[in-house]
Amino acid sequence: MLIREAVAEDWPDIWAFFRDIVAAGETFTYPTDLGRDQAREWWMLPAPSRTVVAVDESGAVLGTAKMNRNHMGNGSHVASASYMVAPAHQGRGVGRALCAYTLDWARTAGYRMMQFNAVVETNVAAVELYRSLGFEVLGTLPEGFLHPVKGYVGLHVMYRPL
Repeated sequence: MLIREAVAEDWPDIWAFFRDIVAAGETFTYPTDLGRDQAREWWMLPAPSRTVVAVDESGAVLGTAKMNRNHMGNGSHVASASYMVAPAHQGRGVGRALCAYTLDWARTAGYRMMQFNAVVETNVAAVELYRSLGFEVLGTLPEGFLHPVKGYVGLHVMYRPL
């Protein structure tokens, strides 16, 4: 697996799984009817933020991550990131590789910590992955997320120093 900078030509491959993940309404706070153009604007971030893709040896997009400053001004030393892995490739280390990549990026860029603002507590695989990489839950907003099947569930704020 190779992780590289995302380019405009990657967007159709990203959109193919991005659309379904967001429409399912189980893991992201994006509108479930988010359109292609708005999604592209929110995901394909300009510098100094970054968007990357994980690809296999044939160049197929397995997953993607975006990384950015979480706060401005006196909080600009805090980074954040988001991840999506194509469902056919989940459970194969793609998410772990993307998360490790974003941590390295943030450290190299001079950030002091990384914070995730809204990790859905029922997204157990993501919570376990983040914990295994040193993140901790700082707090949970009870009923902060309306899950389409489980109803109102909590949103974790997660953090780790770099």
